[in-house]
Amino acid sequence: MPVTALYNTKGEQVGEVNLKEEIFGIPVHVPVLHENIVRQLAGCRRGTHDTKTRAEVRGGGRKPWRQKGTGRARHGSIRSPIWRGGGIVFGPHPRDYSYTLPRKVRRLALKSALSAKVSDGNLIVLDEILPDDGKLTHDLPPKTREMVSILNNLKVEDALLITARPDDRVRKSVRNISGIKFLTVDRINVYDILAYEKLVITREALARVEEVLA
Repeated sequence: MPVTALYNTKGEQVGEVNLKEEIFGIPVHVPVLHENIVRQLAGCRRGTHDTKTRAEVRGGGRKPWRQKGTGRARHGSIRSPIWRGGGIVFGPHPRDYSYTLPRKVRRLALKSALSAKVSDGNLIVLDEILPDDGKLTHDLPPKTREMVSILNNLKVEDALLITARPDDRVRKSVRNISGIKFLTVDRINVYDILAYEKLVITREALARVEEVLA
């Protein structure tokens, strides 16, 4: 069973966390990771590219010259694809690039990405982030300076930060910090996990991941 250290916001180890073998200790399936990332990036494409066919290009209603007797090749329109300024034959048109993969494949890709972080020593588990001191979270101002201090204590410069639930104070605290991205556990994905060097996750969010993927 994989074991990782539990840190506080001062960068001090305050304990250890046992990770589930079937989630954080499986072999990394590179082809599955690749296929999932391709699917995710394809779904992000807008697909708004478009070219005009000969029916859409303006002009060309008149035959450029008579059919016979000129010594030139016959043509019916100056908007034919073989003419400069004519229509495009096999050009792109608006389309949806998204597609789906089986649920088991997507889950395997996520487990492989998490296992890769553990095997590389790039998983950091925090007991909590920006404690609220008993106050309501939305009543507290964002603390970018405090968040920078926490990241410095953890020796983190490029990381994906995961919490169990939406927290505007954390989101606003990291949005201006270069190299740091914040997500809630329900939006965790393979691309973002692999795009950042470190994965910083709270203990509560970790428990949620194990509950969902078990």
